[in-house]
Amino acid sequence: MEFIRRHPNASPSLESWYQIVRRADWNSLADVKKIYPSADQVGRRTVFNISGNQFRLVARINYRIKAVFVLHILTHQAYDKGEWKQ
Repeated sequence: MEFIRRHPNASPSLESWYQIVRRADWNSLADVKKIYPSADQVGRRTVFNISGNQFRLVARINYRIKAVFVLHILTHQAYDKGEWKQ
């Protein structure tokens, strides 16, 4: 993954996020927040803080089919620019 090559310090946190998410049985944002209290809903997307808020992972969660789609993994600075919203 290109992002990890550029930001290797994100790798452990992303791996941890992946392991938790693949076992998760979320039915709502409230369920997500039980594990990730800082997760935020932005439109139809859920934003996770990664590596102590150094990075942001933007995902779309389909609670009905129990699927999480990673849309973007960004540095905090790139996230703040807002280009991912387009």
